Amino acid sequence: MSEKQTVTDVIVVGAGPTGLLLAGDLAAAGLDVTVLEKRAAESNLTRAFAVHARSLELLDARGLADELITDGRPVTSLNAFNRARIDLGSLPTRFPFVLMTPQYRTEQLLLDRAVKAGARILRGAEVTGLHQDAEGVTVETVEDGAAATHRARYAVGADGVHSTVRDLLGLPFPGESVVDSMLLADVRLERDPDDGLAAGADEDGLALLVPFGDGWYRVLAWDRNEQLPDGAVPELDLIAAIARRALGEDYGLHDVRWSSTFHSDERQVPDYRSGRVFLAGDAAHCHSPAGGLGMNTGLQDAANLSWKLAAVLRGRATDALLDSYQAERHPVGRAALRVSGAMIRVAVAQSAATRALRGALVSVAGHLDTLVERGARTVSGIGIAYPAPKDAHPLVGKRVPDLRLTALEQPREGAPAAPERLYEALRAGRFVLVSNDEVAAADPWADRLVTAAPADPHGKLRDTVLLIRPDGYAAWAAVDPGAGELRAALTEWLGEA
Repeated sequence: MSEKQTVTDVIVVGAGPTGLLLAGDLAAAGLDVTVLEKRAAESNLTRAFAVHARSLELLDARGLADELITDGRPVTSLNAFNRARIDLGSLPTRFPFVLMTPQYRTEQLLLDRAVKAGARILRGAEVTGLHQDAEGVTVETVEDGAAATHRARYAVGADGVHSTVRDLLGLPFPGESVVDSMLLADVRLERDPDDGLAAGADEDGLALLVPFGDGWYRVLAWDRNEQLPDGAVPELDLIAAIARRALGEDYGLHDVRWSSTFHSDERQVPDYRSGRVFLAGDAAHCHSPAGGLGMNTGLQDAANLSWKLAAVLRGRATDALLDSYQAERHPVGRAALRVSGAMIRVAVAQSAATRALRGALVSVAGHLDTLVERGARTVSGIGIAYPAPKDAHPLVGKRVPDLRLTALEQPREGAPAAPERLYEALRAGRFVLVSNDEVAAADPWADRLVTAAPADPHGKLRDTVLLIRPDGYAAWAAVDPGAGELRAALTEWLGEA
């Protein structure tokens, strides 16, 4: 009996948040997508809790953000070492907060969307081999004890920090361990923290309490004087003692249902692309849990790569477009490592001088609005921008906020209502062209473009025509462009009409 074989457009290895968002986007674009997941069953293990503003915007562009918020807890300010608060409430976004919700809830929404769009999810599929040639990629697996092969034009490894895809490609994963003996536990509390979560540090350790939303809390704790090996099961008394010192009280920790110990690495693969194979999420970069940047950076990797793969596979762009994934996302991953690394190193600083400096810097930062705002934009993701040509309009490469929109013309009777804001328009998975005037030159691209006008015709965009990528970044902009200039831009970004 011959081994099982499948042929698909894209193979995604890993059914975590990164892989599922990517698979859902590709399937929604009409592509054939197969997701290979080693786990035989869905997991309710939660590594990430924080969904930052930029990730919520991307989920909003997929119609998922409002449902996720219903089940989560928005937090509008963050406590830094018990000394300063970072206010997120003034962020220029529809989501001026960080949403605390277990990772499995985000995963479930993305899974439902991917399956509904037509993605094929194969669980219990362990990747054992990978080969690529000029035409595509072959992935070998073992499924239910039997060998199988899967063939696709492209493949994406979104299979986590211990990525099999990365190993099979022979790619290095340079970096170092940032902190050892991080303690994790799922517990109940006798008293809920006032803000819903609690974070703090003292001279010997740190602690964080985050709600699941069902009465259980995840506690993360570290103590320089109590270093346990990976996989050790910490006792409740030890966790409670660290919490009391770092947080001022232990909130009546009790009923541990699970606990473990791990170390946190800081690593990044030099190349996110190897021929026809890409790496995304933790397979490409990993760092400490400080700042909650891991899952969020992965979701944004997926949103950046998905529309580019779709454009190439549908013949609307050349393979060269895929090189921009490395150019745009590798620096973002590097920045996430720097930010997260700085947070955790300062938090676990050992010397008295460093701790004193930490206290001084945090106290000063709490009174410097510009510095605090910049930090909020960085951690939330809304401050991320991509490189742009030197002569480009200032908006190019920037994240576009959720513009209020209106239809360029009166909708026909029975036609669906025009989107009233940008991230509703992006739900079509297309580029969005925003202009105050009719743009007949764009008509040949009507099958891959949403056109709208800014709701405020006298606002900042009154004389500007703006072309927005499916991931919400400005691809091109010009003031009062001619028809030829607009056609050239649309051809460059959307392919020949």
